[in-house]
Amino acid sequence: MANKILVFIDHFAGQVVPASWEAIGVGTSLAKQLGGDVAAVVLGHEIEELTQKAIEYGAGDVLMVDAPELKDFRPEPYASVLSQLAAEAEILLLPTTSRTRELAGMVAVDLETGVMPDVIAFEIEDGSVLATRPIYAGKLLTKVICREKRPQILTLRSRAFPKPEPDSGRGGEVTRIEADLDEIATEVTGYSESEVGVSLTDAAIIVSGGRGVSNNPLLSPPAEITDEREQEIWRAQQGFTLIGELAKVLDAAVGASRAAVDAGYIPYEYQVGQTGKVVSPDLYIACGISGAIQHLAGMRTAKTIVAINRDPEAPIFKLARFGVAGDLYNIVPPLTQALKERLGK
Repeated sequence: MANKILVFIDHFAGQVVPASWEAIGVGTSLAKQLGGDVAAVVLGHEIEELTQKAIEYGAGDVLMVDAPELKDFRPEPYASVLSQLAAEAEILLLPTTSRTRELAGMVAVDLETGVMPDVIAFEIEDGSVLATRPIYAGKLLTKVICREKRPQILTLRSRAFPKPEPDSGRGGEVTRIEADLDEIATEVTGYSESEVGVSLTDAAIIVSGGRGVSNNPLLSPPAEITDEREQEIWRAQQGFTLIGELAKVLDAAVGASRAAVDAGYIPYEYQVGQTGKVVSPDLYIACGISGAIQHLAGMRTAKTIVAINRDPEAPIFKLARFGVAGDLYNIVPPLTQALKERLGK
């Protein structure tokens, strides 16, 4: 294969994960240092439009496998096809998503190589990629390298690298490949929408709530809610309503701590943390979040962190760039109103 660097374009229902374009930018940077070309890999069905987008964002070539069997993401056929395409490549780059975590591992097993996951920076050492990634819940950074095995497989943390500017005039070649597809064991029976609004992993701004959203004794639940547990959840819902209003003004995504999710205040898909989504926004506003290690692991790479908590000794203040010690119920509403006026909304 002439292309030394392959970039997997992750998409769902024709919508590309923006970090895929960031991966093309990383591939272009690596190609300048190591030589060779950058080719995007697009798998799916009726995906011609995505191939042109990949060229606009900097891919010199696109390897397209268009087959009805690939319409829905299933790890077995996707891994099989990607392994065939990457067998002779030097580097395989993927954005870090729930799909690519599984996909990268399966391809690594097929090709008997290793994976450098969740990479946030890189350099070249003796012709190999020396990748930097967080460990120990983000408290430390480690540098890892795959010296002998090929391809070197890296998954890149979303928003850790700049996204190239698209150029509709950029040229490139699209190669349609007929891949060997074995019998597929799994079947996709349907989808249900679990997340609306701004995507957490792609958001430039995130407003998150923690267990503290329920701590407002002045809020009186409706008379028909007599159970203490149900009253707690009702109060928490009012708190997340305030967080949602602030997020709407900022065109931001809504997030939550594991404590809030475990308490039943908000669904799991909003969870930020080691067992939730790992995010790197430009601005992260933490409301009523104490700052448990699990949560900090998911958001400590945010460029600016603002903490609102009534406990001035809360661990979140050690990481925050700006902190407000006070009750979120007294702080978030006037903050929302001030931003409405400032932004003209």
